[in-house]
Amino acid sequence: MSASKDQGKGQRPARFSLDGQLALVTGSSRGIGLASARALAEQGARVIINGRSADTVAQAANRLRQDGLEIIEAPFDAADVQQSIATVDRLIQEHGPVRIFMANAAMQHRESLLTFPQEKFEEVLWLNLTAQWALGRHLASHMVQQKYGRIIVTGSVTGLQGRKDISAYTIAKAGLHALARQWAVELSPHHITVNAVAPGYIATEFNEALQKDEHFNQWLFDRVPQQKWGSPDDIASAVCYLASREASFVTGQTLAVDGGFTIAL
Repeated sequence: MSASKDQGKGQRPARFSLDGQLALVTGSSRGIGLASARALAEQGARVIINGRSADTVAQAANRLRQDGLEIIEAPFDAADVQQSIATVDRLIQEHGPVRIFMANAAMQHRESLLTFPQEKFEEVLWLNLTAQWALGRHLASHMVQQKYGRIIVTGSVTGLQGRKDISAYTIAKAGLHALARQWAVELSPHHITVNAVAPGYIATEFNEALQKDEHFNQWLFDRVPQQKWGSPDDIASAVCYLASREASFVTGQTLAVDGGFTIAL
């Protein structure tokens, strides 16, 4: 799904082209965020990649630049709203308006509901939902001025179906699905679309222990009709579609990319 660089004068841009658009993906130094950053850049976007560690961001950026992709580094802690907004404002001054925003930064804490510490609940909810809401709202105000924008939030199939021991994560992801619907209603008059992708079980560094767990894999393959783990590229392809002009009539939706997990009994 690569864009042509040799478009004739006056021709419509190649389908799914993101040429020249500036995109920001939070939590994009690895995993789903990194795959999505790569995919957006391969479609022609200039992509801001983000993470808390400047070294990790630099390493990821250099790997993408080696493939000829246009990458901007932005190490900041997505949980620090003040720092996030200040950094984004500086980037807009230096590189122009952000037209695509993927709210992807997240954290997890696994513990039974009855012993789940309230401070951990608040920490997970803050990064996974509240901080994404705050930075997204700030970027939305810029997009309103442009009369154009694409906002994509990374939800989860656990925001559609409950799973034990991850109550804070599940609640935060369900909140992001609701955010996509609500913001779509409010921002549609400004030609801004807002959608969520809900990954199923995707093989990343985040869940290496589960990938090596024979019993978990048996459970997963019994539940997923495609009988396999998904890859970060599966999510990245969906993100590229939702970020494109061709998705202009798609808004307020939660797109499950899960190998059929959520449709099988």
